[in-house]
Amino acid sequence: MEEPLIAFAEKLPGLGELTMVPLDPAAHAPVVHGWVTKERNRFWGMGGHSVADVEEIYGYVDSLESHHAYLLLLDDGPIGIFQTYEPSLDPVGECYDVQPGDFGSHLLIDAEGHDLPHLTSAVFPALLRHLFAADPARARIIAEPDVRNDRMISRLRREGFTLGPEIDLGHKRAQLAFLDRARFEASER
Repeated sequence: MEEPLIAFAEKLPGLGELTMVPLDPAAHAPVVHGWVTKERNRFWGMGGHSVADVEEIYGYVDSLESHHAYLLLLDDGPIGIFQTYEPSLDPVGECYDVQPGDFGSHLLIDAEGHDLPHLTSAVFPALLRHLFAADPARARIIAEPDVRNDRMISRLRREGFTLGPEIDLGHKRAQLAFLDRARFEASER
């Protein structure tokens, strides 16, 4: 079997090696399905989906040049999904004034059953560092969690995001949040 292309890797002190590989819709659908159908991950919006539905959705995402999905691994064990997108080519772009350098992201961490305290506190900043380092033109990271997802909204605030307006995306009422490169870089010092 061919080794997956590593899109990003960083050693997380005390936790292990975080790697991000392109999500393979067919190969990864069963593990992703196991995560997105849990009640605790209900805000991902895929609770009633089958494995085949998950594969089809990520097959579609994989066909787009503007949207990307990645499997997150810690020491080769799957721990989550990270998605990125160009806001101007996404429905969110119709709900706010997209600025040059805006770049969207979604994160789902699910390491249930593993003793990994503070995992999200280590993974999220690593992913943000990667997003800003990967493209100097990226000026601002965008997130738009469901307004009822208090845990993610709190996480975004802790990571330095500024809350914007609430928007209606049809399938959810979302809280826009923005992280400017300058603010992120100042907090990394």
